[in-house]
Amino acid sequence: MFINFLQPSKSAEIKEINKVDNKQVFQKRFFKIANIKIASNSSKQFLNNFEEFSTHKNFFKEDLESFLANNSENQNELVIQSDIQSDIKDVIYAEGNVVVKYRGKILKADNLIYDKLNKKIRAQGNIDLKLGDQIFKASEIEYSFITEKGYLLDVQGSINTNTLMDDLSSNFALSDVKKINILLELKKKEVLYTPGKVENWLFLTDKMTIDGNKWKSKKAVFSNDLLELKQAKLVINSLEVISAAEKLLFKSSLNYLIFEEKVSIPFWLGDRTVNKYGEVLNFDSRWNLGYENLDKDGYFIGRKFNSIDIFDDFVLELEPQFLIQRSLKGYTKSFVNKDESITSERVKRNAGFEDYFALKSQIKGQINNWDLVIENNLNSLDVDKFSDAFRSKTNLSKEINFFNSKWDKSFYGVYRDRVWNGSLGEAEIYLGYGSELKKENTWFVNGIKKTEFLSLGLANIKAEALNTKNLITNLKGNLFYSLDQKFPITTVEPKKKSIDISYRYIPEPITKGLSLNTRLEALYSFYETGDHQEHLGFGIGPELIFGDFKNKTFDYTRLSIFPFYKFSSGESVFKFDQNYDKFTLNIALDQQLFGPVILKSSGTLNLTNDSDDYGEFIDSKISLNWKKRSYEFGIFYQPHNQAGGISFSFFGFK
Repeated sequence: MFINFLQPSKSAEIKEINKVDNKQVFQKRFFKIANIKIASNSSKQFLNNFEEFSTHKNFFKEDLESFLANNSENQNELVIQSDIQSDIKDVIYAEGNVVVKYRGKILKADNLIYDKLNKKIRAQGNIDLKLGDQIFKASEIEYSFITEKGYLLDVQGSINTNTLMDDLSSNFALSDVKKINILLELKKKEVLYTPGKVENWLFLTDKMTIDGNKWKSKKAVFSNDLLELKQAKLVINSLEVISAAEKLLFKSSLNYLIFEEKVSIPFWLGDRTVNKYGEVLNFDSRWNLGYENLDKDGYFIGRKFNSIDIFDDFVLELEPQFLIQRSLKGYTKSFVNKDESITSERVKRNAGFEDYFALKSQIKGQINNWDLVIENNLNSLDVDKFSDAFRSKTNLSKEINFFNSKWDKSFYGVYRDRVWNGSLGEAEIYLGYGSELKKENTWFVNGIKKTEFLSLGLANIKAEALNTKNLITNLKGNLFYSLDQKFPITTVEPKKKSIDISYRYIPEPITKGLSLNTRLEALYSFYETGDHQEHLGFGIGPELIFGDFKNKTFDYTRLSIFPFYKFSSGESVFKFDQNYDKFTLNIALDQQLFGPVILKSSGTLNLTNDSDDYGEFIDSKISLNWKKRSYEFGIFYQPHNQAGGISFSFFGFK
């Protein structure tokens, strides 16, 4: 990022400046400075103007806007502005409210020295560097435009990963000038939760060195905890970032994930390539410990390799896995007998050395602004079991405008996809491909939260039949609509959405009280054979939340009860999408136990009278979580499909 501001040595504009007499360039800039009422001690004629206007409290902000507007056509000119300037033997000395503008980026400092002959700049004291949404502070910066080398001391930064690449390549917008004098403090007193992703990181390092298109740091610290910088930290050792054609290449050695400045977990970031289309600063753990009984016979451990650039913007992710429980047992129950149909019952088979390993892979990239994701799972390396062990999903998607609204358009393909369909259990899709158009909207009306979902799909599918184990092929179309609403009954909204350091366990204030959840949904599916099925579903149930989750014991409880009934008719030709469970009861309970420890449980109880699983849970999950303001760690298990694992997530703030 500093390279983008400080690296002009080989550019045509610097050569052009060299051809101009230094004195003329200097006088030209001071002419502009005079127009915005900023004076220099090297030009006596401006002293009176400076004294006259320096007492005006808004002169800097207003005149800086005018100054940049007048110079908008000279984006490649290095401009230095300050209260006092002197030019001694081709060295500019600037003091007081120093502002340096180059290529639309702006740097502020207390003092600055610029050697015009050697093209070397040095700034000291209260340095602020702002590149769009990227904010950096330092005590000292030195850089040579000729050798392209320099350093920064005591660096603190606020990085917005959502706009990082755009900010590095774009010019500074005049509308952002107003932010120059009110740079955000890196350590905030209050923050606002940004659900879904972490966009803002704090960045700290004692020294950063610049060498050409590389900048390095022996140790850099990243944190999403904008309040205290201690709940969660990522310590990156031997960090090296290389800037290249709309990409940033990250390299590092062994790193550490530190919680509460007490627990340190080592991890390997490896080499990462970040571009405009990829996920920026993705610090997901490379180790994966999970439980999958149906396909992997129990516990397994996986380790992600470094991302591999295939071509253009395509990246390959590989995760070899060691199946711990299968190797200890010496046998497997994840496959059918040899040469039998994939819909046959799974049987006990001897496991060889190749069966102890699995491989998970993902290919991501873009094709003409379409996002392509290919996910593959191989649950054994035994070539004789390949057709039974291999599963694959492909999705090509893009956001489009349709009927004056935004929709997600996708084309997909699946091979050996496993689907859980309530009390009917597991169903197999052997092969399928199709297209889907969908959209989701959320809005509020008089305090009522409404979420609407609509999808249309058409697919050609080969899957397990409804009443037999045979595989059948059929064309399927469907139309689905749902409307979820949340009505506040006696709820207490928080006075403000932001939080401070008193919130140790949660990322946002809690809305307490009683509310009523409703759901209306409709589905129509038709098949090539002329069969069809449809249902109209309705559900209504209370949700009770009390407690602030600020005290140490039993200060938060959430209980939700939601009965749902379907009026259905017709039949599907497939098992995986048959409307079978007409009446269900969804139950969810979250309970704080002690401090950050919270127990979460949810399940779907089957109340369909003619079902063999009447009165039993057909879908369930239980987890024990360690929940803090900036992160959450949990261990979960899903009894209905005998799967589980470890979950971890960072929370985002702004």
